Amino acid sequence: MAGLNSIFKIFLPKDRVFFQLFENVAQELVKMGEKLKTMVNEPDFDKRAQLVQELEDMEHVNDDLTHNIFTELGKNFITPFDREDIHYLASALDDIADYIYSSAKKINFYRVNPNDMGIQKMAELIAVGCVQVQKAVIELRNMKNMRQITDALVAINSIENQADDIFDMSIERLFATEPDAKEVIKKREIYQVMEIVTDKCEDAANVIESIIVKYA
Repeated sequence: MAGLNSIFKIFLPKDRVFFQLFENVAQELVKMGEKLKTMVNEPDFDKRAQLVQELEDMEHVNDDLTHNIFTELGKNFITPFDREDIHYLASALDDIADYIYSSAKKINFYRVNPNDMGIQKMAELIAVGCVQVQKAVIELRNMKNMRQITDALVAINSIENQADDIFDMSIERLFATEPDAKEVIKKREIYQVMEIVTDKCEDAANVIESIIVKYA
């Protein structure tokens, strides 16, 4: 019996460690999305700089969690779903964190006033997108609530489409109303990086969709 128990110990923790790590990453993304939203609504440059530093710290936490996922992937023969899917999902979630931090960093690096409709709308969509990613990731643990996952995936797709529209409208408004060419270049780059965050949310959603098609 003791031998059987040790066999169960070999197999059972593997699922838990991957799911827990993915859930930790997703939770960190939600915090980063909220922090970015706070940052773009902060009028004071120095206070924004502090929020950018906090986002950098969060991004480092996410890097460590992602590294742990890859380490576990190297150590464990048994995984809850395809090794490639674990790798793709970990990479997609890591990209979301990277581009959230990059968005915040560029806003302060370029000294752009984030009191801008395009930047603020993008930040709102990013925060909502991170919440939807978390909802889908949490459901991967048991895959019993398919409606929760599919609703989250549909929402992420909708957010990405909305971000595309906001990007187009923001660029159009920028060229129509901003006389300073340098400001146009800086804001356009910020819009692009923020729009990439929503693309990366959709990439994560696509990986999750492929997982549930295979395993649900």
